[in-house]
Amino acid sequence: MAFYQFQKEQFVNASIDEVWDFISSPQNLKKITPQNMGFDIRTPNLPDKIYEGMIISYTVRPLLGIPTNWVTEITHVRDKSYFVDEQRVGPYKLWHHQHIIIATENGVLMKDIVSYQPPFGFLGNIANALVITHKLNNIFAFRTQALDEIFPY
Repeated sequence: MAFYQFQKEQFVNASIDEVWDFISSPQNLKKITPQNMGFDIRTPNLPDKIYEGMIISYTVRPLLGIPTNWVTEITHVRDKSYFVDEQRVGPYKLWHHQHIIIATENGVLMKDIVSYQPPFGFLGNIANALVITHKLNNIFAFRTQALDEIFPY
């Protein structure tokens, strides 16, 4: 069974405080997720900021509009540096997403490292080649555009 890693970097024209305040707020997830994903947070009364141990439940429609339940846990948080979310329930056999931010002279470098394993053995490997990698590229391209609009140059 194959294991994959997807990495993206983006420069954001903002301070480390502004970027951290934005990305560490669960309510902002929908703003940086493509509308066609049908992303809806199902966890009621979420706090304004993530914390270690936080469980967030979503519904997403990643393929053919079919609703999928997804539950993630925020497993690591270092203020103004990084956080990690890991899937607890969802479409992947393994999903581990590192959100890293680094202050630079002119803004913030955001790094994402997504380590994942599709379900269904060799069929998951085929799905990765045909669908998953393309979908991840589209999601992160949307996020890049959304963050550029939120934090314009």
